[in-house]
Amino acid sequence: MEELTRKIFTGERALFCAKDLLLAESVFDDGESPLKESENIQASSCLFRWKYPFWYAKNITVKDCTFFENARAGIWYTEDISLTNCTYLAPKGLRRCKNISLNGVTFSDAKETLWNCRDISMKDVTVKGDYFAMNCEDVQIDHLELIGNYGFDGAKNVVIRNSKLLTKDAFWNCENITVYDSFISGEYFAWNSKNVTLVNCMVESLQGFCYMKNVTLKNCKLVNTTLSFEYAENVDAEIFGKIDSVKNPTSGKIVCDGVDELILDEFAAKDACAQVERRK
Repeated sequence: MEELTRKIFTGERALFCAKDLLLAESVFDDGESPLKESENIQASSCLFRWKYPFWYAKNITVKDCTFFENARAGIWYTEDISLTNCTYLAPKGLRRCKNISLNGVTFSDAKETLWNCRDISMKDVTVKGDYFAMNCEDVQIDHLELIGNYGFDGAKNVVIRNSKLLTKDAFWNCENITVYDSFISGEYFAWNSKNVTLVNCMVESLQGFCYMKNVTLKNCKLVNTTLSFEYAENVDAEIFGKIDSVKNPTSGKIVCDGVDELILDEFAAKDACAQVERRK
């Protein structure tokens, strides 16, 4: 592979269609799409300062690099890309990409980031921004810290472990979501989703778990969680501690240490309500 070290690249498509390159300690400055249509690229300790650095690229390895604010829409339509120990300051970071590995990455402005992507692995990732990972599929996550609303809207086949998610309206319109050993805080958790399982988790949510199908909670705590499980179908919930309020659950069973308020209003089909039991 050709090696380019301590270079400064400017102008549009500076390394268009580049193949088999080792890039080190280099700067990609004023000029769009510097590595568009590139293949077999390894970049280390590089600075990406301008828009669209990796579009339609393949087999990309990025390590110890920085994507600055103007590197907007930086990685789109790309396959087989890994980012390790990178700082990503720009919004719209990844879109419609496949086979992504993120390890030790910080996204400080993650608006519209990781949209419509699939086959994703994340470890030790920090994110601040709304609508992170919308419509993503086949995602494995360990140690994610997410601050930003509407996370994972429309996602499918997601497994999350050891994470902290501070995100209003998380996991809406989702399918096949499993979360282990994590903390989630945000209003209206997981509406309109199905096949959602939480294991050893703590959740805080106003009107969480509503309009869901096939929702399972094992050894979980619901803190400051009110008006929960409304019109939720096939609930299988094992909650340690009390629940502040449960409203109109449709079917299944909720076992807990008590419910401060069980609301079954005139619109609920009482003969189809879920069974709410106090732990014996």
